[in-house]
Amino acid sequence: MRGSPVSPSQTERAGLLRGLAPVLVLAALTGACSSGPAPATFDLSAPTSRIRGAAGVQVLVNEPAALQALSTQQILVKDASGSVSFIGGGQWADNLPRLIQTRLINTFENASQLRGVSRPSSGAVADVQLISELRRFEIATPENEAVAEISVKIVADQNGRIVNGRIFRARVPASAVDAPNAARALDEALSAVMLDIVRWVSGSHLPRREEPGDVSSQSQMPAREQAPT
Repeated sequence: MRGSPVSPSQTERAGLLRGLAPVLVLAALTGACSSGPAPATFDLSAPTSRIRGAAGVQVLVNEPAALQALSTQQILVKDASGSVSFIGGGQWADNLPRLIQTRLINTFENASQLRGVSRPSSGAVADVQLISELRRFEIATPENEAVAEISVKIVADQNGRIVNGRIFRARVPASAVDAPNAARALDEALSAVMLDIVRWVSGSHLPRREEPGDVSSQSQMPAREQAPT
């Protein structure tokens, strides 16, 4: 009859329920996950120490390159076999390479006599750039040590020449492999590394970018002899 409702058969109802089952399970799992406590967030500090040298030099600090396992907010654990895992219940305040870049800039600002320190996105004209790689930043087990290791190259901004390069590392015991203790030990290890980087850069002979109108950058033309009158 026209206009009469059509009731689904028992087979159709069973098929409909089977189709909805995965959706209902996913919704239940999502609800269970969202009800858990949010991970604690940990920042990294920028140490303060007055360091002399390299006055008047402009430095750009690039974001460190890093493998995918380190390019994250998670706190890394690595065992003797090289197996990687992450500590639950805690995370860094930002993506780790970006956070380290910011804290290294802060450490330069706190510690050095440089004319200026900034990141490439600032648009500042630099004398040199720091190109770095975050090689290690983890809790090493079974030693339970925080390990921070960064390689740094000083590059002349004007011609791209590598002026100097060095690897910096520090180890600090972690009293426990949990988020608060791991974050504390890694922060201490990184502070030691960043101070060493600032001392090294400030004590290096850094090239200056030649500025337009700078007498030292202009070629000296020999004086012409005057004709006798």
